[in-house]
Amino acid sequence: MPKFSLKIFLPAAGLGERLRPITYHIPKPLLPVLGRPLIEITLKKFSAVSSARIGINLHYKPEMIKEWIKSSVYAARVELFPEDPILGTGGALKNAEEFLSDSHFLVHNADILSDIDFVQLIGTHLASENIATLATHDYPKYNNVVIDDNGYVIDVENPGTSTPNPDRLARKVAYTGIAVYSPEILKFLPDGVSHATVAWLAAARAGHKVQALDFTGCYWNDIGTPASYASAIINALRNEGETVYIHPLVKKCTSAEIDGYIVIEGENELGQNVSLRNCIVLEGSKIENSLSYENCILGPDFKIELNESEILHSDESGILIGTGGSARKYYRTKKDGKTAVLMKCREGDADYHRHIKYTKFFLNHNIPVPQLIEATPEKMSAIFEDLGDISLYSWLKCRRNPEDVEEMYRKVLNIDVQIHTGATANVSECPMLQSRLFDYEHYRWETGYFIERFVEGVRNIKPKNLSALQNEFHKIASKADSYPKTVIHRDFQSQNIMIHKGIPRLIDFQGARMGLPAYDVASILWDPYYRLEDGMRESLLGYYMDKMKNANSSAAAFAKADMPTHPALILCRLQRHMQALGAYGFLSSVIGKKYFLKHIPEGLRLLKEDVALVKDDYPELYGLVMGL
Repeated sequence: MPKFSLKIFLPAAGLGERLRPITYHIPKPLLPVLGRPLIEITLKKFSAVSSARIGINLHYKPEMIKEWIKSSVYAARVELFPEDPILGTGGALKNAEEFLSDSHFLVHNADILSDIDFVQLIGTHLASENIATLATHDYPKYNNVVIDDNGYVIDVENPGTSTPNPDRLARKVAYTGIAVYSPEILKFLPDGVSHATVAWLAAARAGHKVQALDFTGCYWNDIGTPASYASAIINALRNEGETVYIHPLVKKCTSAEIDGYIVIEGENELGQNVSLRNCIVLEGSKIENSLSYENCILGPDFKIELNESEILHSDESGILIGTGGSARKYYRTKKDGKTAVLMKCREGDADYHRHIKYTKFFLNHNIPVPQLIEATPEKMSAIFEDLGDISLYSWLKCRRNPEDVEEMYRKVLNIDVQIHTGATANVSECPMLQSRLFDYEHYRWETGYFIERFVEGVRNIKPKNLSALQNEFHKIASKADSYPKTVIHRDFQSQNIMIHKGIPRLIDFQGARMGLPAYDVASILWDPYYRLEDGMRESLLGYYMDKMKNANSSAAAFAKADMPTHPALILCRLQRHMQALGAYGFLSSVIGKKYFLKHIPEGLRLLKEDVALVKDDYPELYGLVMGL
């Protein structure tokens, strides 16, 4: 339910000159960010706190903006204010004076993306006697709003340009383009062209309070240049836990070779054998056969080159990569003239030493993992071969031909077979792995994790008969622990398999243990990150079984059985999906990676399928899961 009833005014008349040639085709308010125009992102955020009317001024490409408004859910709430000529940030408000004069109102520039808290901003304004409450932050490049010791505005340097005066020593902040005003502010604006700062300073001189409310630390981006636009899109991808976005209307990208951050908007159709790396493809682009693009924005008749270091998240260690659940940090850096991946672990992270040992062991037995270039144990860091940015999960974002998907999964299952056979046969060479068991205690940890982090933590449900449920968990863990063990990856899912030059390679294997091979099979073929078609899954199960049939390993008995209904596989499906749901709860609620919440529906759907197969054996678990 919306908390407030104040209106919003969106200045949307600008020419977007610094964004040309993009804005020759589309006005700034309609620039897409993962399929949604900037204006829609702002209005959705505003509508969560207020259901009041919306004012928008127009000048450049007004028909395109009108057409979008007409087809949007906001159409009935919008009032338009055409301008010719453009009246500036102050003149726009004066031109809408009749619309704005009856209540407090929020102003939000149409080209701003931020996570500034509207509730805090509006609430502070309404609880104060401010005539204006400006959302500001410490941003040295734009710090030109001079404030006193109490945070009230006393001057603005170079109004209208956001350019500081470096010779002036004073407390200064930058205006974000977001503010809440009392209607009295309008009387301090002249008719015609003006800047909003005119009203701030005139009101302050008249004794009114113009507060600069500090939002330093919040995400903020002024979409003013191609680089800032690309940076905003990449930030949006990272906030979604993604590296690739393909618009649902994209007609064809089946054979595209992709790497880095990839966004393809609209009804685009990519040619055959196109290669893209760190590319934003806007609607109407013509991407012909066998062409390669890197670090650019592509449009109907243009290509804008981008500086990779400007648009990606970086610090002194390099360019930050990866969006998974790990607490370790990974950076793209340079080593001996080539790109490489720097892994930095926290002090005391036992997985660091396992990672180094396991890497050497797996490489010795032809398991395709990244080459270890350098290890520095005293710094808890290591440098590995760079396998790019595209996981199997991201590779599947392009709508691939079914036969290509199945072929890629067969290559992935070949890795699993190598782990379950070759690595297992030689595991005595790696005592650290040989002694690390996926046993009864670990199965019980997983089910406890599921109850604590998902059932209680996400769903806020307390199991009714915990004693009976724990007894069923005991039975599941005991049975699973009774089967022969091989080396298993333990997290063998699509985000831990990199696709490099069309070849799958394995990462994040430091959690490998001696356990049930069926656990890996369940992890990849019943993966909440990507739903395989049932017929393809059955075919892939058969492929794995055929590969394992003649293997001289303890996994052979599992493979020779009727795998789809093998008790070990069903137990592993149960365990795996409970563990995954627990992880999604922990990562979203405790670590703050909210994007894992989007995987819960598929994880829960799979778990419900699992328990339906064993409802007579585990009725308490069946009842709990079906009620989630």
